[in-house]
Amino acid sequence: MILSGSTIKASLGTDIVIDPFREAQLNPNSYNLTLHNELLVYASRELDMAVENQSHRIEIPPEGLLLEPDRLYLGRTVEFTETRRFVPMLEGRSSIGRLGLFVHITAGFGDVGFRGYWTLEIFCVQPIRIYAGVQICQIFYHTIEGDYRGYDGGKYQDNRGIQHSLLYREFGAPKTDTDRA
Repeated sequence: MILSGSTIKASLGTDIVIDPFREAQLNPNSYNLTLHNELLVYASRELDMAVENQSHRIEIPPEGLLLEPDRLYLGRTVEFTETRRFVPMLEGRSSIGRLGLFVHITAGFGDVGFRGYWTLEIFCVQPIRIYAGVQICQIFYHTIEGDYRGYDGGKYQDNRGIQHSLLYREFGAPKTDTDRA
């Protein structure tokens, strides 16, 4: 079952943390999260799963930033969240989707026990100007049945900012640029 907005609010400080929390962002069964002013972009257009792909930061200026199609931007939420007893899920807002802006490609599913900022995989179908502070996505919570072990030490736990893919850690010894040649 999905939690209602009033249950989300009643669970704050015990089973759910949303910091900062603003009442105006609470919906009937979700909470709107806002876009931070920093983005990461990968330095190369060609990525390799088995290596740490380099990225650089871009700041969204007050007048907005024009995103290019066919380019991945990694962003993050302003809000830090923590979930102790519920399964957090992230979806784009319909108003954002209707502009052709995707806020997650595949990673909208969270684990019970996740603590941190949500990294957003931002992709657009046509050029679009974005702004820091916009309510870009919504978090909602499912109940969980049965015994479970909470997420407590994964590679993205307790993040403090945008994180590029850490999948390369699952490949064992890291490759170098010369190994790719």
